[in-house]
Amino acid sequence: MTPKAALERYYGYDDFRDQQEEIIDHLVSGDDAVVLMPTGGGKSLCYQIPAIVRGGTGIVISPLIALMHDQVDALNVIGVRAAYLNSSQTRQEQYKVEEQYRNGELDLLYVAPERLALDPVQRLIDSSPVALFAIDEAHCVSQWGHDFRPDYLQLAMLAERWPDVPRIALTATATAETKSEIISKLQLNQAKQFVSSFDRPNIQYRIENKNNPRQQLLSFIKSEHPEDAGIVYALSRNSVDKYAQFLRENDINAVAYHAGMDSGERWKAQEKFLREEGVVVVATIAFGMGIDKPDVRFVAHVDLPKSVEGYYQETGRAGRDGLPATAWMTYGLADVVNQRQMIDNSEADQARKQLMARNLNAMLALCETVDCRRVNLLSYFGEESGMCGNCDTCLTPPESWDGTVAAQKLLSTVYRLDRERDQHFGAGQTIDILLGKKTEKVANNRHDQLSTWGIGQDISETDWRAVTRQLLAANLLTVDQYGALWLTDASAAVLQGERELRLRIDPTPKKAMKKPKVAKAAVAIDLTDDDRELFEKLRSWRRQRALDDDVPAYIVFSDATLRELATHRPADSEQLTNINGIGAKKLETYGREVLEVIGANEI
Repeated sequence: MTPKAALERYYGYDDFRDQQEEIIDHLVSGDDAVVLMPTGGGKSLCYQIPAIVRGGTGIVISPLIALMHDQVDALNVIGVRAAYLNSSQTRQEQYKVEEQYRNGELDLLYVAPERLALDPVQRLIDSSPVALFAIDEAHCVSQWGHDFRPDYLQLAMLAERWPDVPRIALTATATAETKSEIISKLQLNQAKQFVSSFDRPNIQYRIENKNNPRQQLLSFIKSEHPEDAGIVYALSRNSVDKYAQFLRENDINAVAYHAGMDSGERWKAQEKFLREEGVVVVATIAFGMGIDKPDVRFVAHVDLPKSVEGYYQETGRAGRDGLPATAWMTYGLADVVNQRQMIDNSEADQARKQLMARNLNAMLALCETVDCRRVNLLSYFGEESGMCGNCDTCLTPPESWDGTVAAQKLLSTVYRLDRERDQHFGAGQTIDILLGKKTEKVANNRHDQLSTWGIGQDISETDWRAVTRQLLAANLLTVDQYGALWLTDASAAVLQGERELRLRIDPTPKKAMKKPKVAKAAVAIDLTDDDRELFEKLRSWRRQRALDDDVPAYIVFSDATLRELATHRPADSEQLTNINGIGAKKLETYGREVLEVIGANEI
């Protein structure tokens, strides 16, 4: 069978996307590959089809049980012989899979890296021909990365023990440094590198000033994604619990997920998110890697991510099906202070702290930019692009102002507290001094006697917080472990008038949109009334069929496939085969029922 025939028969698509065909041909011919491709770009096909086409079984090294379950379920539904070996199985279930492998009855076998390191598993692999080794989420090998997994370091042995078996390492995010680590530590120096564009044009990136994050989040979900699946990221477990509870109290179907929960509770939350429609999971970054759910319509951050790479990885979990999705974030002064403190208080060595600081500075630059967010984001990965016309800074270009004098006033206050009083205070007290507020704290410390007391009354407290945030982001101020402000070496140039500062004007928050009288999933909003009615009927059928088959709804059909069905309304089985996502097995399994829902002729 040719790769193109496998694509049509099993996956229901006529053509490959971007570099998929070249990668597949390269691997089928027996050569190694390193693939950097964005989430939703179709990485899985790059090793699944070669495993089907080549003789033997493809061994897929996957970091998470959830990812194994999802991919195996999806493959079995389309008629591909796939299985996994992991700790969720009984010994009897594992024995059955091992026998299938020995008998050559599997196209793909998924294992975790720590299991692959075991001698019995390696002997099992030796018992049957291997088509290829696929190392998924390969960035986990990087000790400098945000998803480091020590077990990935052992995977260099693949080249030593099975030198004639082609290997492919895949990741959805990698800086130049991380890519070099992948190549070096996995001994893929001779592998051909395939780097796709990191652009996800279907995702709208938006960052807004944090003032009341709970209400801002609630307004965003209810006005734009009232029936949609989404992920909300928060930094602490306590925040996760509180946000999830708040959303539930406001009629959002939300669950919490973090490492502090019992493993059974985490599994239950994850299964609910994967198998039900319209569920919002509030989570720490412990959630998400390997989540294969294509119909996540939004990813929200209520706390500042630690790096652009982490932010890109997390936002990339939205809109994997290529349909419109939103990456939304609230960001404020406290985020900058907290992140700076976390770095300073870290027990990491100096080199690690410097890397963390560089990562944070890049993230702050993305937040504070007055230019296109997408241009800034892609440039971080070494990719040039034009203005996207779809992010918040493109749709509503922010204004800037000459903030040099304001910065000098604030920096002078910090300077005088240090030099004249040998004191250091946080942003709140510094701003009170500038505004001339007669607070008890000001009086007790005689701060009303400072020469800068009251010189900042020309702008509001909110504006001063924005100035402070941007000075911290520009590394013209720093904070200590207690949150007190300190000058940096770069401050002198501003104080001495040698450096002009243009500061961003935070847009005025829009009033919350009223909840639509009839809530509509974002994925169906641009359909005609008749098509939307059919789309909802198909969704209802899909929901019930997924329950009957005990699989997530998107494994039956993706939202993108349902949209095509609703708009094209195929009348028979031949027309069904023209719908993307309907291969031979799905046609056989679901075709008659789909045509009945559409009201078409029988197959």
